[in-house]
Amino acid sequence: MINITPAILPADFSELEEKVSSVKGLVSLVQIDITDKTFTDEATWPYKKPDMNFESILKEERGMPFWEDVDYEIDLMVKKPEEVVEDWIITGATRLIIHSKSSENLGQLIDDLYGRIEIYLGLEIEDDISVIEKYIDKISGVQTMGISVIGHQGHPYAPEVIPKIKEIRNKYPSLPISVDGGVNLENAKDLIDAGATRLVCGSYLFESNNIVEAYDKIRNI
Repeated sequence: MINITPAILPADFSELEEKVSSVKGLVSLVQIDITDKTFTDEATWPYKKPDMNFESILKEERGMPFWEDVDYEIDLMVKKPEEVVEDWIITGATRLIIHSKSSENLGQLIDDLYGRIEIYLGLEIEDDISVIEKYIDKISGVQTMGISVIGHQGHPYAPEVIPKIKEIRNKYPSLPISVDGGVNLENAKDLIDAGATRLVCGSYLFESNNIVEAYDKIRNI
């Protein structure tokens, strides 16, 4: 069975709580998509507006929603992630996804994070996979985007991700490959056959009539 991770693009803290609640007990890991309206054209929680819940988490006065039941990975679709990574480590995140074009100091950032938290390298559709080689000894995997415009859920699937996955798999046979964006029942098998080891699902799960049923269907594809 393929690994399936729910992805949440939260407008605010209440949406985050609600969606994590709906998959609590179903999965052990949730991905939170974080955008800042600089690297992407929209901002999500907690960068959309000042948020006391996030401040409380950073002060360790409270934890992330259902932190005893689920782990969090943070997909940092932000410009200059080096300025915020410490905050997300404080939240208790188990993994950070750092996009290859998000920082001019990517190598230094990965060096600084290595050994402190698990790192996945985020690649967009147009990114050349040669960037992986620079960081292969310090990353735990890669996440390829399955849509051409990041920072949104519901955008159409971009089939050109398939040859990119195949290329990565051929060059790095044992490297975990995650796919995020546009994933659904129609393309899941193609993604797995190409070499993906994990599918990250947002709209497919949260816009379904029955999350448990949708999860089981794609997990057993």
